[in-house]
Amino acid sequence: MQEQENIAKQHKITMENRNVLTITGITDIDSFDEKEMILYTQMGELTITGRELHINAISIETGDMSIEGDIWSLQYGDKDKQSPVSLLGKLFR
Repeated sequence: MQEQENIAKQHKITMENRNVLTITGITDIDSFDEKEMILYTQMGELTITGRELHINAISIETGDMSIEGDIWSLQYGDKDKQSPVSLLGKLFR
């Protein structure tokens, strides 16, 4: 059981051909549109920028997400920044 909890808390990003992004360890979603997504992960705030971005799949139970679109950048913010509680964030908790 302890091992499963540690796996759920891990954060990992996999990108394929700059147009498919798979992320684990998401704790909250601050905002998203076709040009920018701001997420909170186990490792802090993550901003994804690009064009025609959309969420392909999301799992509230595991904190996994798949994003498709023309991905331009991934930028981490403050590691200790706490996310504001949003409607989607309440689903993750």
